[in-house]
Amino acid sequence: MHSQKRWLLVINILGGAAVLGSYAWGLSTHPGAAKVLWAGTPQVWQWISTANMLLAALGYFAFTIFILLRLDPEHTRLFGRFGYGVFNALYAAILFPSAAWMPLTFAAIAAPEALTVWSVRLLLAFIGLASLSLLLVLWSVDAQPRVRTHYLALIGCALFCLQTVVMDAVVWAAFFNP
Repeated sequence: MHSQKRWLLVINILGGAAVLGSYAWGLSTHPGAAKVLWAGTPQVWQWISTANMLLAALGYFAFTIFILLRLDPEHTRLFGRFGYGVFNALYAAILFPSAAWMPLTFAAIAAPEALTVWSVRLLLAFIGLASLSLLLVLWSVDAQPRVRTHYLALIGCALFCLQTVVMDAVVWAAFFNP
């Protein structure tokens, strides 16, 4: 396996464990965490976001499998200039800040000062920007003719962006006012 792909696996394993670990920590140490974390988000948006979380997770697997199994790091060119390593940077920019979201959110709830509240919003905006960047980079992959799996990866990444950009960084952040 190419070293860039190994790095992508390591980033996914460590970053994924960090995200899941932060969620396990937050839910186990804060009674009623699920309700508190919605932070005033109307019920209809909670339902939409929850449903899209499942689609976003499936999308994450779709684009990650495509990147890991269908792209050759030696020949991958992004925007005709950059290499496969860009994926590693973008995954790290998504996963590690995502692991910080729940602890930072609980810190903002415990001490609802403007700095902590805006830190949560800016963190989500950063994750959303990294997700959009991943979608653009994935679109730029020179996979001509485009294969079905590339289209599935693009759709999956778009669903992931819908969650990270719209549902998290815009909708949830707008209602987050501890």
